Amino acid sequence: MGNRLSKIYTRTGDEGTTGLADGSRVDKDSPRVEAMGAVDELNSQVGGVLIHDIPEAVGECLVDVQHGLFDLGGELAIPGAVTITALQVSALEKMLDQFNAALPPLKEFILPGGSGAAVAAHTARGVCRRAERRLLTLSRSESVNEESCKYLNRLSDLLFVVARLLARENGGEVYWDPARNKARTT
Repeated sequence: MGNRLSKIYTRTGDEGTTGLADGSRVDKDSPRVEAMGAVDELNSQVGGVLIHDIPEAVGECLVDVQHGLFDLGGELAIPGAVTITALQVSALEKMLDQFNAALPPLKEFILPGGSGAAVAAHTARGVCRRAERRLLTLSRSESVNEESCKYLNRLSDLLFVVARLLARENGGEVYWDPARNKARTT
């Protein structure tokens, strides 16, 4: 592969627009660019989970997720492109089922905590939900690949389960105590 970027700054965005991969220009705060940015941020957050000492199967899964998110970003950069498929959604569901099978049923709400890796996974989950909302916003004005919406929805569920796994492995889950704040306010 040749050099993709020989120059990092171009000055073409100084007026508040950015170029899409098809050569068109759009406002930097357009729904499409907002969705692209949220997916890019999510990919970085998933990378933030990967820097922790995590089980190999979780790491391999999250590296696959990063590649899928890069594909999704490319899909968003080319209006009308389709890169996320039902097979990728099914792969997430398979990993979700596999990881969830190792966990006890959840009977309480949990708080982000338990370990640094678990908190990183919860943060990624929150960013994933934002990316999903941004994609939904885009879908109200432009055609969006339905599988991409499903992918982000399943991914947020997967990240929740990963956070639970990582918390239980390194300190335990932190459960929400509804009486805690009531005791402080009465």
